[in-house]
Amino acid sequence: MITKRIIPCLDVKDGRVVKGINFLGLSDVSSPVKLAKFYSDNGADELVFYDITASFEERRLFTEILKEVAGCIFIPLTVGGGINTVDDFDRVLKCGADKVSVNSGAIKNPALIEEAAKKYGDQCVVLSVDIKRVGGKFCVFAKGGRENTGMDAIEWIRLGERLGAGELVVNSIDTDGVKKGFDLEMLDAVCNAVSIPVIASGGAGGIDDFTALFKALPKVDAGLAASIFHFGEVKIPDLKKVLKLEGITMRL
Repeated sequence: MITKRIIPCLDVKDGRVVKGINFLGLSDVSSPVKLAKFYSDNGADELVFYDITASFEERRLFTEILKEVAGCIFIPLTVGGGINTVDDFDRVLKCGADKVSVNSGAIKNPALIEEAAKKYGDQCVVLSVDIKRVGGKFCVFAKGGRENTGMDAIEWIRLGERLGAGELVVNSIDTDGVKKGFDLEMLDAVCNAVSIPVIASGGAGGIDDFTALFKALPKVDAGLAASIFHFGEVKIPDLKKVLKLEGITMRL
């Protein structure tokens, strides 16, 4: 059995970790360096760092904070936000990232996925997709969930895999921050469309939601969450122990 991963997410704005609901109403949480070290020391399998306003503000990702985060952790680090060129991949990797997450930049230029995969290997390229239901259809949103691209999400992720993305982070805008469980219907459609690892994001409210995720959708490789970890509502070691008891393969 492939070991399932638990991944905290740091949404960073103006140098601070923030959290909202449905991608809106952001509130301050903590220092990204302090939180990153805490998660590295307390059982997280990986860490995701998003500079959440870089694409919207059309600027480069904050590299100084990223270097500090990368320097204090001992788990794989995925970084995204304002990734528009292969040079952006290079800059972020040199700051200490293990993988680079691309979202709006790939929507503007899908060839970026292919170029980066050829240069750095597909294991380095993570396609992050923000998905929301519009008229009963799964649609891709860009610029931190602010802009409906009109693109069909399932078609887009299939294209991303063909171009060389090695991993997929699926963010459900409908369930983000609501804490009523992962979007199992949407995740099932995604898992049936691709063969690369799928990371589920958006909606975790407690340990039971992770249990339901991995039991209902064995193809999902990892569960990603933010606020329940940031505010201590769920402790990662406790979560992993429960999942292991439920028969889900975990690295304790």
